[in-house]
Amino acid sequence: MTSTSPAAGEPGFVSAGKVERPHRISPLAPLHMPVLLAFAALVAVTAAMHFASYVDYVGADNDDVMRLVEVRDLLAGQDWFDLMQHRLGLDGGTLMHWSRLIDLPIANLILFFSLFMNPVMAEASALFVWPLLTTLPIFYALGIGGGVLAGRQGRLMALALAFLFVLGVNRFQPGSIDHHNVQLGLIATIAACLILPGRPPLAHAIAGVAAALAIAIGAETTPHVLVAALIVAVQWLWLGNRVNAAAAAFSLAMAAALTAVFFLTVPPARYGMVACDALSTGFYSLGVLGAGSFFLAVATVSARGFASRLTALGLAGAATLGAAVVIAPQCLGNPLGNLDPLLVSMWLDSVIEAQPVWSQVAEEPWSAGGFYLVPVLAMALCIWRIRQRRNVHAHGALLALLAVSWAIALVQVRGAVFGNLLSAIPMAALVADMRTRANADPKNLRKGLAFAGSALAAVPFVWALAGALLSMAAGKVVGEEVAGLFPEEQIICTDAAAMRALAREPAGVVAGPSNLGAHILRFTPHRVLSAPYHRNQGGMLTELHAAMATPKDAVKFLRGAGVTVVAFCKTDPQVDTIAKVAPDGLYAELGKGIVPVWLEPVPGTQDQPLQLFRVKP
Repeated sequence: MTSTSPAAGEPGFVSAGKVERPHRISPLAPLHMPVLLAFAALVAVTAAMHFASYVDYVGADNDDVMRLVEVRDLLAGQDWFDLMQHRLGLDGGTLMHWSRLIDLPIANLILFFSLFMNPVMAEASALFVWPLLTTLPIFYALGIGGGVLAGRQGRLMALALAFLFVLGVNRFQPGSIDHHNVQLGLIATIAACLILPGRPPLAHAIAGVAAALAIAIGAETTPHVLVAALIVAVQWLWLGNRVNAAAAAFSLAMAAALTAVFFLTVPPARYGMVACDALSTGFYSLGVLGAGSFFLAVATVSARGFASRLTALGLAGAATLGAAVVIAPQCLGNPLGNLDPLLVSMWLDSVIEAQPVWSQVAEEPWSAGGFYLVPVLAMALCIWRIRQRRNVHAHGALLALLAVSWAIALVQVRGAVFGNLLSAIPMAALVADMRTRANADPKNLRKGLAFAGSALAAVPFVWALAGALLSMAAGKVVGEEVAGLFPEEQIICTDAAAMRALAREPAGVVAGPSNLGAHILRFTPHRVLSAPYHRNQGGMLTELHAAMATPKDAVKFLRGAGVTVVAFCKTDPQVDTIAKVAPDGLYAELGKGIVPVWLEPVPGTQDQPLQLFRVKP
């Protein structure tokens, strides 16, 4: 009789009358040493770059500064459930939409370093360490993904691309403590878990937890989470009972994790509040309803035919969509759709990361390649591999996640970073393939060039650099003055020195351009009227109306809001815009050196970048 025993290393291998179970190796195991080496190199390079041109230990982005303010408030005793920024906006403060899940680890790092450092050094150390720690999930996730598609060589190539990615993205630089770096790690984790061969239930459970955390931390990743859930649902629809354990694990873990973070971070007084920009009853109820109804479908009809699964999945989807229409209809559109038109024209339209592709191309055409080209190559590669029937499951999932990232990037350029992140997985497999071919035939110049070309094409920074060089070359040809590749941002109104005089003023209410707001909160005890956050519409509009009004009308806005000090930065972009729109307005007058009688210059600040004026009673 012909033996039908499995081969060695497969389940049920028979040896000397004993059934040996296969030794399952964690996909993380081969990555520990490479990731450790990559992380050590990243720390060394980051430290060298940071301290060679040191400016501040907090990131340059307003959100980094505001996050530090929020963490400081938590450490000073503000209640865990109290997300009100009491010193922002009109009297009463502004309810922030950020998650305590990011505040907590940063606060704990500050407390740890405070055990043996002074407060400033403790903050600086924590803000140096935290962004670097957030690179570890990305290293592991992309390394796992590369290994799935191309084995050991794919792992190493993906890790190399991950290293270049985090080195070239400012979200991982010291002081970058906003939530975007954590979101990138969560989306990379979801992608890696969903493409593992065999669809392990544990990996799908981890993906479900990561999806819940992504929703809790920020609404920006909601489309990615939705696509990840659709990937799991479509696979279950197609394969049925073969993937029921994985599908059940994903849905159950997502519902459980979402429930946990909801009750851990949302105060009971706001259980009935529906917000479209943060975790609230809206996202929680819809997430749990969607995941729960899908779990019920998996548990009841996995073993039945395709038609039964399609019906059950359709019912789950209809129930979730119907609930969305009833519970949170306002969240089915643009979450910023309720912004006042004045804020849209005077603020949002100037936020670079919120611009669509056509605005980005019109403003900085040379940078488009760095944002958009690598994901296009990665999506084309995924389609090619699917047509070749090579790892259809993994390439299909990656294609879907890349497509949603690229679609978001077309509307808001901030989505491009997710596309570039996920592109590293299929592009690493291509580079590994080209390398193997080149090594097998080292005398073949064409194969060597193909390897080098694919490696360069996989790095977004290469495309951005090439575009910048072409732009400079074209400018020289037509005789135009071209700025440097990396113009240094002049921080003259927002650093500690500029804020020193303002910090000496009695605590009050400060009116100034929105870009100053977070920095004023960081360096002074004042309440600030305006800072660039969409929930602070009242404060931002009051500041804008005062800035654009003639001085005799501006004083009415400022005194009505209880403003005690006007902070004026002539080089602020918003000030320049306002002066052009309202040439007889308050900011335009101050820019000309004309001070209305109801303002009293603060001595010693008139020849400084940040000019201060006390509002007379």
